[in-house]
Amino acid sequence: MDVGFSAWLFVIAVATSALGGSLGMASGIFIVPVLVSFGGVGIRTAVAASIVSVIACSCGSAAAFLRAGLTNIRVAIVLETATTLGALSGVFLGGVLPPSFLFLLFALILLLSARQMMARRRESVPTVVLEEADSSDWATVLRLHSSYPDSALRHDVPYRVHRVPLGLALMYGAGLISALLGIGSGVLKIPAMDTALRLPIKVSSATSNFMIGVTAAASGVAYFVLGDIDPNVAGPVAIGSVIGAVLGARFLMAMTGDKLRLFFVIVLLALAVQMLLEAFGVHLGRRAP
Repeated sequence: MDVGFSAWLFVIAVATSALGGSLGMASGIFIVPVLVSFGGVGIRTAVAASIVSVIACSCGSAAAFLRAGLTNIRVAIVLETATTLGALSGVFLGGVLPPSFLFLLFALILLLSARQMMARRRESVPTVVLEEADSSDWATVLRLHSSYPDSALRHDVPYRVHRVPLGLALMYGAGLISALLGIGSGVLKIPAMDTALRLPIKVSSATSNFMIGVTAAASGVAYFVLGDIDPNVAGPVAIGSVIGAVLGARFLMAMTGDKLRLFFVIVLLALAVQMLLEAFGVHLGRRAP
């Protein structure tokens, strides 16, 4: 592995992690298509390097979101149980699925996520939080309802958590897809929390970022045991990811919810097109390391 290629990996990791961090998704969703399409890296190696990157991103930006009061730790702990089980299932399925199928699956998941985000209502300060809570509701029993300080709106925004069982089911699927594709599962967790649990987009993004490190660690150990992690690729990517994640966290906290949602959808659609091309054998800008 030459120095130039290592430097390229570092720069790409900083850029993709800053973009991912601003969306609460880490860099996994971006680093995999970039490494495969423009770096000539095999998809299994790219996925494994992405898992390492996801762990680094979570460590780099989670602290900033916690200090800002955006992360709902109770929601994260409840949902992470299902996501981790899904991640472990996905690791073992990944070894038997062909790369073309993974590319196609990646594209379909991206398009589905974009559609969910577009269908979500425009956010406003919810009034349902003032209603009397159902004492038998999962979210009430687990004390998941909360509020967050929105720096753009300059006041605290209260919210309630809905349909926790549906959220758990979606989180299992998110963890499974995460392990298969190395995307950190934020691309699925955020739409799931946004549409099923009906969390504000900033809370969804920050809570997702808190969760992705745990999910990635569960599958990362398995990838290490299987010998898919290449230190020459994963090393520069991990170092660059920490720096990019810190920068991305600052961007997220400064954006309004509506702008963040639109940014999210545009990125998802662009990546979906790229992965569809890869699935059908069209490789844009591919180079050899």
